[in-house]
Amino acid sequence: MKFETLLDEVDGFGPFQILILILLCTPRIVLPCHFLLNIFIAAVPPHRCDISTLDGGGLLQNLSLEQRLTVSLPVQDNGIPKSCEVFAEPQFQLLSNSSSGAHLPTVHCRSGWVYDNSTFTSTLATEWDLVCDRKSLSKTTATIFFAGVMAGAIAFGYLCDKYGRKNTLLASYILSIVFGFCSAFANSYILFTVLRFCTGFGLAGISLISVVLSIEWSDVGHRALIGVMGSLAWCVGNMFLAGFAFLVTDWRMLIMTVTCPLGFAVLTWWWIPESARWLLANSRAKEAQTYLNKCATFNKKPLISSKYKWEMLSNMKIKDNQEKNYSFIDLVKTPKMRQLTLLTGIIWYRVATTYYGISLNITGFGLNMYLTHFIYAAIEFPAKLMAYFFLNKIGRRKCQAGTLLLTGTCIFINIFMPKDLWHVRSVIATLGKGLSEAAFTTVFLYTTEIYPTVVRQNGVGYTSFVGRLGVAVAPLILLLEDVWTLLPQIILSSVAIFSGLVSLLLPETLNVRLPETIDDIEKSSLCHEFGIVLYQSNVHVTCTCTRLAITLVSLHL
Repeated sequence: MKFETLLDEVDGFGPFQILILILLCTPRIVLPCHFLLNIFIAAVPPHRCDISTLDGGGLLQNLSLEQRLTVSLPVQDNGIPKSCEVFAEPQFQLLSNSSSGAHLPTVHCRSGWVYDNSTFTSTLATEWDLVCDRKSLSKTTATIFFAGVMAGAIAFGYLCDKYGRKNTLLASYILSIVFGFCSAFANSYILFTVLRFCTGFGLAGISLISVVLSIEWSDVGHRALIGVMGSLAWCVGNMFLAGFAFLVTDWRMLIMTVTCPLGFAVLTWWWIPESARWLLANSRAKEAQTYLNKCATFNKKPLISSKYKWEMLSNMKIKDNQEKNYSFIDLVKTPKMRQLTLLTGIIWYRVATTYYGISLNITGFGLNMYLTHFIYAAIEFPAKLMAYFFLNKIGRRKCQAGTLLLTGTCIFINIFMPKDLWHVRSVIATLGKGLSEAAFTTVFLYTTEIYPTVVRQNGVGYTSFVGRLGVAVAPLILLLEDVWTLLPQIILSSVAIFSGLVSLLLPETLNVRLPETIDDIEKSSLCHEFGIVLYQSNVHVTCTCTRLAITLVSLHL
């Protein structure tokens, strides 16, 4: 007897599953608000050196502000004062001639900076003067945050498989709330970065558990719908972030604003069910029966009361050793698990690198940053809906490969597209961003279906960790344009195309039951012709092996 047999009896897609999606919607909306928060809280507004302390022998006191700026600050070619330099001595002769003073001696700002507060009341840059020589520190906060997400992915991946989805989800809620609010009251840069690391650590649990929990309560035919519907919360949260940032221009208040919804999530946690699939995998059949009967009641289906069924279910060999605790080591212990782990790691790393590389490199539409961010977020809606359509029509493997190959093609086309055709370039770039988002949506669902129940959360945690490494690398790739202007686009295009080819080596999971144990993976039938890998599901598959899989992996290594 398989878990899906019982799930079909209580309805694997009904009001109960919709309720789970709704209960997990709030925390998933919070995720993009924090993941992309640095766009606004770390923004560097226009600024210039503070000249209020300059004396000039008392002569400056008799000048207007415009005149003091003229004699104190060098200007750029466009006539705007330089942000990080001041004349070594006041240059009064500039009041009587039109020279720019480009060759006059300058020094770094000695009395701080004056910031343009028309867009932001305060940011990290204005709070701790993270400009000029310290400008990189503002960007570093994002790197530290995602380092916390990487650490959290590993930790929560292990904890979820050991202590259950529901309890670990509550722990991630509490950690995110506590450290999120504490970071808003940080009084030093170092303390802020430490608290942001811890916030990312907590949010990683929400990111992983919300996806796995909703998928594990879904039947085979509706997993794609559940996955895509849940991921739409990211788009909503992304658009909300643009609105929140527009209305709340103080960085401390903005952090508290985007963290507040987690308080509501804690209240709704009591109605979230534990994964019955995980309970059975850990020999807790009685608790699984309780939740399955709740599901049946909510979906208006008959209760599963047959004693024979529950005895069979209790005796299911879900684990090779009932006392065994699975860990990340089990992802690489056996041959086919090693293959899955290697391939999913390669794909996740490259999907994340491509998505964030494109997102950071696409130019705006000539609008203000809030509206531009909103439009970029709205573009992801049709991308996710397109992904859902193709996931059920052509399968996960082809959808994953197709979106990545087309993403790489869009980037490649823009390499040779003349810059004066900026309208065409913008359309192609936007299409590439949408396709990269579709690839991200697909890989989240795909990963939860590939790994067996006993190590599923470990697998998702591992791939999320690798993906965050890709996020950290993406900005570094874009810096390579100083070496050669086209180099970042060439790298991103190659990365997307290569990962699309690698994804052809993964097993197809469309309309296939989720694997429960590692034995389900190791005993599956594999067909490597054209990169196809098939699970045996009462079907005898005859295949001719080729060297394509070995060749592609060898090229990567």
